Amino acid sequence: MTAAARIAVLVSGRGSNLQALIDAQANGRLPGRIVVVGSNKPDCAALDRATAAGIDTFALRQRDFADREAMDAALDAELRRHSPGLVVLAGFMRILSPTMVAGWPGRMLNIHPSLLPKYPGLDTHARALAAGDSEHGASVHYVIPELDAGPVIAQVRIPVLAGDTPDALAQRLLLREHALMVAAIALVAAGDVQLTPAGIQFSGATLAAPLRLNDDDVLVADNDAAAR
Repeated sequence: MTAAARIAVLVSGRGSNLQALIDAQANGRLPGRIVVVGSNKPDCAALDRATAAGIDTFALRQRDFADREAMDAALDAELRRHSPGLVVLAGFMRILSPTMVAGWPGRMLNIHPSLLPKYPGLDTHARALAAGDSEHGASVHYVIPELDAGPVIAQVRIPVLAGDTPDALAQRLLLREHALMVAAIALVAAGDVQLTPAGIQFSGATLAAPLRLNDDDVLVADNDAAAR
């Protein structure tokens, strides 16, 4: 097993994205092993999911530290204790400090519920509806100090339907979001996707646009990207 195949996951909520990764690991679709799950919310349901799967967990609370940097230093130390090759932010609702992010170049990934660069930050479903978008989606990207601005590895797109509400759109996207995250992390863990100074490399070639999740849950080069 390569270093990249040791995966740490950071969570803050119910853990549906984490569960998708746990299930993929159990089914042999994730070429790696989740070695630890950490959270900034000790009582979040995601930690219970990790414990049920036999995965080590830890939780840190901001109120126990003098400032954000002190908590991030402790978070970084906890992660490094498990020697992960990848750190996955799966619904981790906390902005990491630039120093923390800089310590994991090309090894920290996030899933975000929008077609980045559209709608970084919160309330992405409501913002897509307010803008009158005809499609919505999710993105897996490398984490850099700027919020939701790192190079995008892959995306999944769904149509916006007449009468959609933010909740309805979010629920319809969620299963596709899970499939996207598993597929993208599997490629990175296997070494088929890498971040280089020239850009994201996929099977030896530089991506001109994010990979696209097709209906078979396979990531493919998006040949239609230039037409959008």
